[in-house]
Parts: sequence; structure tokens; C-alpha cells
Amino acid sequence: MDTTPNATLRTPPAVIATILVASAAASALICYLVYFHAPSDVTGTHLRSLPLLNAVLNAFSTIALLLGFAYIRSRKISSHRAAMITAFFFSSIFLVSYLLNFTLHGETHYPIGVGHRSLYLVILASHILLSVLALPLVLVTFLLSLTGRFTAHKRIARFTFPIWLYVSVTGVVVFLMLHMALRSAGAKPIVRKLACGGWEAGL
Repeated sequence: MDTTPNATLRTPPAVIATILVASAAASALICYLVYFHAPSDVTGTHLRSLPLLNAVLNAFSTIALLLGFAYIRSRKISSHRAAMITAFFFSSIFLVSYLLNFTLHGETHYPIGVGHRSLYLVILASHILLSVLALPLVLVTFLLSLTGRFTAHKRIARFTFPIWLYVSVTGVVVFLMLHMALRSAGAKPIVRKLACGGWEAGL
């Protein structure tokens, strides 16, 4: 059992409340952009590669997470910390890019009549729901590490890691499935919208 002073510290309720409020605000903003905000770049002339960038950022986050897991299993603490900070960096940039993408281009739906639509919707739904949960978990896990409460950090990281990894991996999967479905549909306006940055995905 950890007997260091940090093991007895408790996170101030105000800090937890701030994390929860920030996470809820981010989720509310995404909901607003998806369901209520009118895209500001309906012609698709700006930042056309945002969907691809988002997928790449998710892929980099996935690689960093897997490296971080391998490092901690090998007791390479410094390398683990660097890998997880890198994953956090990529996920943070993704969130900014994702919000910008929806602000500019709105969403693009998976074409009706194209194969694997039900599978896509199941993956998308799980991706969105778990992304909402991942944000506060990631923030709390990092807070515990940065404040030296490694026993608590390890305990919550057992839940944070698989959820964060799943969200990152399915972010790439959702992009690829939607991209291939739109190409298969042969609907040029939809394909153009994808090229200009519209795609369905969660955090």
C-alpha cells in the first residue's frame, strides 16, 4: 500500500466540478454544432482535408496509447509518461479540429442503401457515447498523475485506457467506413462534402 503523503491527498471538489463542467460544455457544444448550427462553409471551399486530418490524429493517438501501455508494462515510467502526454496532445488537437470541421461543414450521413450501414451506426453510437465518458476520465487520470497520486491514478487508468483507446480506434474506423460508403454510393455532392470536411464521428 502506498504510504507516501500523496496517497492520502484528495482532489478538491471544485476541481472535479470544473472537469465535469468543462466536459459537459464540450459535449453540449458538439451537440449544438451537429443538430442546431448551420454550416458556415456550405460550398466546401475551406480546410477541405479536415476529415483526413482528424483520422490521422486519432491514429497517432492510438499509436501513442499503445506505446504508453507497453512502456508501463515494462516499468519504463518516463517513457510511459511521454507517450501518454503525446496521446493527450494528439487527442486535444483532434478535438479542436473536429469542432472546427463541424462548424464549417456540418455532418455527412452514411448513405441509405449502402452495405454495412447498421454496423456503422452501432460503431458510431458506441464511439460517441464513450467519447463523452472519455473526456472527464482522461482529465482526472492526468490530474492524479500530475499530483503524484499514483495509486489512484493506476486504479482509474484501468478504465480510462481501454475507453480512450476504443474511441481513438473507432474514430479511424468511422472515417474509413463513411469514406468508402460515400464512394460506393456514387453521389457526387455527398462525396464532395466529405472531401471538404464533413463526416460523422464523436470526440
